[in-house]
Amino acid sequence: MNYLADLHTHTLASTHAYSTIMENCKVAAEKGIKMIAMTDHDPMEPDSPHIWHIENLGILPDRIKDVRVLKGVEANICNSKGSLDISERVLSRLEWVVASFHSPVFWPENTRELYDAYKQVCLNIHVDLIGHPTTGDFDYDAEGLAKLFKEYDKLVELNEASLISGRTKKDKLIDLIKACKKYEMFVAVDSDAHFCYNIGDVANVEKLLDELDFPERLIINKDIEKLKERIKNKRPWIEL
Repeated sequence: MNYLADLHTHTLASTHAYSTIMENCKVAAEKGIKMIAMTDHDPMEPDSPHIWHIENLGILPDRIKDVRVLKGVEANICNSKGSLDISERVLSRLEWVVASFHSPVFWPENTRELYDAYKQVCLNIHVDLIGHPTTGDFDYDAEGLAKLFKEYDKLVELNEASLISGRTKKDKLIDLIKACKKYEMFVAVDSDAHFCYNIGDVANVEKLLDELDFPERLIINKDIEKLKERIKNKRPWIEL
């Protein structure tokens, strides 16, 4: 497998997930994963923890079971202006930020609204990763999004849980992979695990990447040193 980081995972603090951070790290260590991002939901998602959960992440040790835990969040994109449901003050203290659409909070009505919201999200310096951008039923311009995310140096997520659940249609994910390959766009291949056994499990996305001959050098979580460099460039205060 050779994926050394899983940059989108949940604990039971998000109440539709089922494992603790200790359990997630134990499985990660057993699979040879060196780093995971703890990215529970932000307050506007119905199953989210209280904001104090996010604000208190600093009490966690940097390493659990010898796995580096990035203290982060999966923030909700709240409107077509790309607003997130978490303050700048809190965002500035986190080590990893995923920004995603979730239908209970906000869902774009069309391709234009989707693009406009993502463009505003890209202007947010705290956002590291665009979470499961292929979720949803309407068509979208994969090449346009890939170019947008590259322009603002945001990682694109290829999300295993979204694919196997059917929330992402396979052909849409294929289009995004092709666009990222064409424009030399860095991606993160993540489990979006809601149970510890699924940490690092990205077999279905990996199969598509192999079939499409996607360059391994563009998969950020296969190169832990490149990933660390990316994080340190934005947050020099972090010890990795």
